[in-house]
Amino acid sequence: MDSLTQIVLGAAVGEAVLGKKVGNKAILWGAIAGTIPDLDVLSKYFVDNVTANEVHRGFSHSILFCILVSPILGYLIAKMYKSKEANWKDWTKLFFWGLFTHPILDAFTTWGTQLFWPFEYKVSFKNIFVVDPLYTVPFLIFLISAMFYKRTNPKRKKLNKLGLYVSSIYLIITLGIKWYTYTVFRSSLKNQNIAYKEIQTKPTPLNSILWTANIETDDSFLIGYYSLFDKSDAINFVAFPKNHHLLGKMKNTPLISRLAKLTEGWYTIEKSTAGRLFFNDLRFGQLGINEKANRFVFSYEIFYDDNGNLQAVESEKEINEAAPMLKNLFSRVLGK
Repeated sequence: MDSLTQIVLGAAVGEAVLGKKVGNKAILWGAIAGTIPDLDVLSKYFVDNVTANEVHRGFSHSILFCILVSPILGYLIAKMYKSKEANWKDWTKLFFWGLFTHPILDAFTTWGTQLFWPFEYKVSFKNIFVVDPLYTVPFLIFLISAMFYKRTNPKRKKLNKLGLYVSSIYLIITLGIKWYTYTVFRSSLKNQNIAYKEIQTKPTPLNSILWTANIETDDSFLIGYYSLFDKSDAINFVAFPKNHHLLGKMKNTPLISRLAKLTEGWYTIEKSTAGRLFFNDLRFGQLGINEKANRFVFSYEIFYDDNGNLQAVESEKEINEAAPMLKNLFSRVLGK
């Protein structure tokens, strides 16, 4: 999830674990614990784009990381405060749950998380977008409200629990919505006599009303959208040819193998009019949601550098594209 959501979750967990003993200190350190796993994004300053994306949500998002790091952090904070209110075990418990709930929440998103590192399998339920105000805002309101009460006041604990319950219930509801929209996509494919190998569904940015599906066929990937407010279940699927043959001899290189593994096979190869070659990662959708959208959130330009080494450089996103995309997104959420 996004940083704000993880901060709020960590803060609420910290309050639940140790708030009665140390008050707002629990919220502070819970919030810090909730951000620590995402420090792996700093790897982009030291390694190439592909390696950075391989590392993200790996070791730092694993159960093993939580077990190893929480006692160390617990010991340091206990030493720093030297208070009788909370001991090393108390702080260790706070950090464990603050760290552990981060990858658990991330497991519900599209990227997924390597909970069982060093095993490569990523847990990914794909039922909530990385930024969803309906999950974060109520959570934040309850947490801030709780902070105005003394640590011994029962209302503080009650408000914090309400925030955790509301957010958790919403998460469960999105699982139900995912199942329903999945059946709609499958029915539409069947009604259109479209044969396919695999289907993946996920919510679009900032909501759980408009969903998108990636469908793999023999020679292409289909992308379609469905809103809970749509008046018809008939879905228009747009085809994107795989074009894997455009890779030529590159296909057998270690770099392309890594990219294919990173995308779990959900990728297309695109050749521009200028002859530039792009590797498109389909898992995170398009930059836009209308039928004319043909750019993807994650795309790498593939080329040989002056030394003859194959390179993959992630394409940059244009900030000025955000406003029209959000406008189109909101319009499509309301149904067609």
